[in-house]
Amino acid sequence: MVPVIVLVILLRISDTFQTTEFCKNVVTACLLKPGESFTWCYEDKISTCLQGRFAMPNFIHEQVSTSQQVERNLTQHRVSIPLSALQSSQSEDRAMAGNKTLLVITLLNSTHFRRNVTLKSKMLPRHPESHGNIVGGLVLMVKVGQKAVSNLSQPILLVFKHNHMADNGTCVFWKEVQRGNGHWSREGCYTSVGKDGYLCSCDHLSFFAVLVNPKVSLDGTTKVNLSYISTGGSALSVICSLLSLIIYTCLQNRRPDKSIGVHMQLTGAILCLHLSFLLGCLWAWLEGGGWACKVFGALLHWSLLGTFTWTAIEGFHLYILLVRVFNIYIRKYLLKLSLVGWGVPTVIVVTCGFLDVYGEYTPVITDHDSNTTSKICWIKDMNTDGIPAIYILMLTYMGLVLLFNSAMLALVVVKIWTVRSTSMGFRRGMSSSNNKWKLMDKEKRSRMCKDLATVMGLSCVLGLAWSFSYTTYSSLSAAGLYLFTILNSLQGVFMFLWSLALTCKSRSENHSSAQDASTKKTMETSFNS
Repeated sequence: MVPVIVLVILLRISDTFQTTEFCKNVVTACLLKPGESFTWCYEDKISTCLQGRFAMPNFIHEQVSTSQQVERNLTQHRVSIPLSALQSSQSEDRAMAGNKTLLVITLLNSTHFRRNVTLKSKMLPRHPESHGNIVGGLVLMVKVGQKAVSNLSQPILLVFKHNHMADNGTCVFWKEVQRGNGHWSREGCYTSVGKDGYLCSCDHLSFFAVLVNPKVSLDGTTKVNLSYISTGGSALSVICSLLSLIIYTCLQNRRPDKSIGVHMQLTGAILCLHLSFLLGCLWAWLEGGGWACKVFGALLHWSLLGTFTWTAIEGFHLYILLVRVFNIYIRKYLLKLSLVGWGVPTVIVVTCGFLDVYGEYTPVITDHDSNTTSKICWIKDMNTDGIPAIYILMLTYMGLVLLFNSAMLALVVVKIWTVRSTSMGFRRGMSSSNNKWKLMDKEKRSRMCKDLATVMGLSCVLGLAWSFSYTTYSSLSAAGLYLFTILNSLQGVFMFLWSLALTCKSRSENHSSAQDASTKKTMETSFNS
């Protein structure tokens, strides 16, 4: 009889070890289940896991008394749990539960909360409060007992210590909307910044973190100013782009030129860009989402890609003119450029349209004390890790265009410098008179000013102002946003100034040609007489 009892006990112990996992293996086990929510899996398994012989860093798994407040410290965190949370976590059968309850406090990697998201949930728009970065990339889990604890009369207090403090840090928790899909929310949590770090007081227990976004988080005044600048600048660009197209059309009719044709295409892309931006903002403000907002978002994306592509074509055309001076005839040159300039954006936008990525978008997040929001019809902020892939591809595409056009601009500067140096050296050898030297110095200063204006004009045509978008990710984010918004909202104005410069140049050339023809006719008349 005794051997049978011992065998039963051994079998039960064996079954317990087979069904119970060690705490250090819970994260890996939950990540290996792609069809199950990571948070649900972790909460279920961490309550019944075995600690093993070796202690885990920043991991507390113990039975605590429900008769007094509990305080625990981790490396960079401090947790204070009130009596109300401990008592509400007790089982209904107090005689069975006794005066003890399970306390679990641990740190998790923030990437785990996105890794098990399904494809369907990735296409859902991200909640507005989910923007930002997790301080330290760590999430603090606090769990008491087996039941969910919420609506506490006394809040739980959490301290997140961090060396690099940011004023706009916000305490958030992971809110599971449906199985495998959730977002960071600040419901029931209040934030204050002290000497020790971020102090979070929340009325429930969950997975907690501090969300900061120093790159785009702005106060209400700055956000309103940027909105006025972008809207006013875009409206002015639309008017100037229309005038530029009229000027280019007149120049093209007077004397057909492939360069003018390329300028017309770029101006058309800029006109579509700013017009679709204004229409998208107006629709989002009046009506909100819907199919029309998706159309305006797709049009804005198409125009933006078209602008990038045509600025790259401007750089390519400049390379053709400067490097391949001779033998530059290309059959159906403008038609081939148009197929690339408009075809590539069309293919990308149609592909994105099938993926349903367009809709209502909030471009800038203000401080949590501000209730003002602005929305446009653009690419929905998809529920993925960090920056959505479509933004990464767009930034990479823009970066390659800017790199290529910067090289073309540098080539122009070197070419101008070489021509000017050769010209000045030739003139120095022709004369040494003081008066002529003064005239040459004056002419040199005038040419330098013209060259500087040419380089600045080419910089605008080649779209180098888009490079200021990368300054918005630095510590000078507000200044970078102002500079980026001003320069890029006035793209149409710059193209209008460039068209005026080409008009003046065309008139000057026509005037010179007329003078040369008159001189030639006078010489022939004198010779014949």
